[in-house]
Amino acid sequence: MPDDGRIGRSPNAMDSSSEDETSPLAAVLSARLHEPGAFARAASKRTVPTSLFNEHGKLMIIAADHPARGALRAGNRVLAMGDRLDLLDRLRVALARPGVNGVLGTPDIIEDLLLLGLLEGKVVFGSMNRGGLAGTVFELDDRFTAYDAATIAAMRFTGGKMLTRIDAGDPATVATVAACAKAVNELAQRRLIAMIEPFISRRVDGRVVNELTADAMIRASTIAAGLGSTSAYTWLKVPVVEDMERVMAATTLPALILGGEAGDDVDAAYESWRRALRLPTVQGLVIGRRLLYPPDDDVAGAVDIAVSLLQKDPSLV
Repeated sequence: MPDDGRIGRSPNAMDSSSEDETSPLAAVLSARLHEPGAFARAASKRTVPTSLFNEHGKLMIIAADHPARGALRAGNRVLAMGDRLDLLDRLRVALARPGVNGVLGTPDIIEDLLLLGLLEGKVVFGSMNRGGLAGTVFELDDRFTAYDAATIAAMRFTGGKMLTRIDAGDPATVATVAACAKAVNELAQRRLIAMIEPFISRRVDGRVVNELTADAMIRASTIAAGLGSTSAYTWLKVPVVEDMERVMAATTLPALILGGEAGDDVDAAYESWRRALRLPTVQGLVIGRRLLYPPDDDVAGAVDIAVSLLQKDPSLV
């Protein structure tokens, strides 16, 4: 990561005594200590985007809602997302790149970004259910412990995102599915997008594993599409799997492609996104760790390549 304009100088920069009183970090700390209403005011004054899409006619969203589930790993860095100043620096770089028009996060991260002035003109999705903490016995009981529809509307955000994992062997699944249906309704009542991330899941040696096959994703997508009393405002957030054409043919809902775990084979990831973006219902990318923590730590370079994939393929014109 380049150190130009960094929010914090080191992992120990959260010590306010080491920060200049005019630094962005000092402003955030001061608001949290003395003026918590500053976050809502920043949201009310924020310039909202005039269009959902960027200049390529697609969405390019940076995802940063992993920490609230205790999912801090990025590639071989076990606690990569556990350094908040470093994460904010990476988000600052990513959000400033041309063609990036939005962010997905939980309240703590979104509020930091708001106060730092990094969300001007950006599409914002609030992450809603983060109660299914990674690695716990109750992981599939994914309760809504972050944003709710009322707050998303009050903050003038674009919509809310929910993870919907379906395990035929876990009774907690039905509570999560019902809660997601309720959230779809509450968002739709406010004409806000409900971004559902569906998976068929199962436990392997006590660990929740998502089934990344076309058949599993078709089943998960059709279940997600039927949640709530209307699907008018529902979008899907899905991974790239083999035979993606079949998966995207399962519903008429707009879809965004997620990035998945950060890994070393970045070229393969980019190529899989490029192919998926050719499909008619795919409207863009929602990528987190693969862009924020690339193997070479060149966040700007990784984001620029992802944005370039959104351009219309001349061979299809």
